Amino acid sequence: MNTGEAIILGVVQGLTEFLPVSSSAHLVFTQSLIPEFHQPGVLFDVTLHLGTLFAVIFFLRKNIADIMVSLTEIQWRRGCSGNTLKSGGVRTAFLIILATFCTGAIGLPFKSRVEELFQSVETAACMLLITGVLLYLAGKAKKGIKKEENMTVADGIIIGIAQGVAIMPGISRSGATIAFGIFRNVDPAAAARFSFLLSIPAIVGAVLLQARHISSVSPHDLPVYVAGFTAALIAGFASLKLLFKVIHNAGLQFFAYYCWFIGIAALIAKSV
Repeated sequence: MNTGEAIILGVVQGLTEFLPVSSSAHLVFTQSLIPEFHQPGVLFDVTLHLGTLFAVIFFLRKNIADIMVSLTEIQWRRGCSGNTLKSGGVRTAFLIILATFCTGAIGLPFKSRVEELFQSVETAACMLLITGVLLYLAGKAKKGIKKEENMTVADGIIIGIAQGVAIMPGISRSGATIAFGIFRNVDPAAAARFSFLLSIPAIVGAVLLQARHISSVSPHDLPVYVAGFTAALIAGFASLKLLFKVIHNAGLQFFAYYCWFIGIAALIAKSV
């Protein structure tokens, strides 16, 4: 893998990580087109995810700052139903932790098996078709009214489980979490913000799990990884801005049609 290929993969990762079209499927498709592509485990994929992590932290920096301030000023209010959290930021942080726990409970036991599926174009394509169905249904669903601070424990558990299932290549993490947020009557923009906040611990966890492969990266390959990281960061920030514009103006159906087209095209190309 050379620097040019790393930049291409970084752009693909950055554009598709936050758009609900499955970055894993697009990476599988793109890598299958690169002759003799090889990487230590899935470390290069994780490096690209790290680039998108920096993008989402910068994009949601105000939301993250609000949560951090809330965590330093936790206040309790006693009511007839017991102790409740007064701060919306604290509640959002709690739901992120809860959803992350559910994701780990679903994803970690199947981690090794799922990694093998990243070599299968057919699997990624079929799962991408399922992502399209989720996005189409979410786009047709009645627009919800709940904001992040109004989300319930059940919302956090269901969205966390959806993220856990999205470790499958072709199931869009952002698509699944946003869709199930909408199914739970969460406002689409709020569901997207929660989805991307939830991606932060998920990406950090993936990076830590694959850190053992760092020793297999030679100093000669470092520019390749840096190029991929930088491309993913820039493209990731651009895709975040695009997604929120589409959510406000067009809805998720557009992405459903795209997923179906790419999934079918990949299956046809593989069978030829």
